[in-house]
Amino acid sequence: MVSFEFATAARLLFGGGKLAEVPTALRAQGVRRALVATNLPGPGADRLRSMLAAAGIESAVLPVDQEPTVDSVSAGRVRTRREGCDAVVGLGGGSAMDTAKAVAALATNEGDPLDYLEVVGRGRSLQARPLPFVAIPTTAGSGAEVTRNAVIGVPAAKVKVSLRSPFLLPILAVLDPDLLDGLPKAVVACSGLDALSHLVEALVSSRANPLTDALAAEGLRHSARALRRAYTSGLQADTREDLMLASLCGGLCLANGGLGAVHGFAAPLGGMVHAPHGALCAALLVPVMEVNLRALAERAPEHPARARYREIAEIVTGRHGAEVHEGVAWVRDLCQELEVRGLGHHGLSASEVPALAAKAKVASSMRGNPVQLTDEELGDIAMRAL
Repeated sequence: MVSFEFATAARLLFGGGKLAEVPTALRAQGVRRALVATNLPGPGADRLRSMLAAAGIESAVLPVDQEPTVDSVSAGRVRTRREGCDAVVGLGGGSAMDTAKAVAALATNEGDPLDYLEVVGRGRSLQARPLPFVAIPTTAGSGAEVTRNAVIGVPAAKVKVSLRSPFLLPILAVLDPDLLDGLPKAVVACSGLDALSHLVEALVSSRANPLTDALAAEGLRHSARALRRAYTSGLQADTREDLMLASLCGGLCLANGGLGAVHGFAAPLGGMVHAPHGALCAALLVPVMEVNLRALAERAPEHPARARYREIAEIVTGRHGAEVHEGVAWVRDLCQELEVRGLGHHGLSASEVPALAAKAKVASSMRGNPVQLTDEELGDIAMRAL
């Protein structure tokens, strides 16, 4: 029997020029002063602030110059309350949106951020609804605009963990492909490969459902036809739209169907090395596909994930009847063309692999992996990714 839950933003706008609709949406919510959490340079945020001002909405800027930590989101809560803001807007990449989510939640809930964090915190549920939160991505990869968690760094524990609640879904997610214009090549690669890893993992996830299956397959088509071209030839209107659709589909999938070993490793890695999340996922994607396929062939030859990997191969190669090894080869070639570096480049040493594998084994994303991996297989993935 099919049984699943599907949740997303209360309202979602997609298309060129949709940024202009944000002020009206906020005004309809009775917002008078918004905090704009952003990692964009001044002119990027100024455009939105001018739109808000024209609609009679005051605003303040919370610069996001790093991935969120317990200290930075605590400081954001103080700033929100001091400024008298009654809404929070996340404008930028995943770090800006995760910061905005966490700040919106903490502004209405007392206590230390660790009270609400999983794994290293107390894992308490939010008691009060956050301030109204609007998500506006300016990269195409994290999918944070439609997820119900915010990834927060805990430097003292050398980990990144989630603040997780159904309350964290935004009242509005605005996906305007025009905002991708001018994105640096390195960001196109990291964010695009993050989205690709979401889609691949979601399609073979043990927690997949009919809706995430359809979204993952559709997202893969957009990613496969656009990502390489966007990196080598620049971001044209059609590639911007494709990449943002791929990112949106990936975000919907990860929020409602789970991921797998790529993100099982990426979570602890984020606290061990300093590198963009997408770069870590890119280094892990092919090794995870290879080891998963070997484990499935050896221990679960009839597992439906094997057919899903074949479906992935057909989608990315564009050829009916493509075999799984051709899909892996396509992803490997893409990573090489997008100049993906191994985990060693980002500071991971071979001596740290056992500790990494042990942490990855208990990561929440690992529960969605299509097959339970042995300690030896986990170590093999990490060594291949070096």
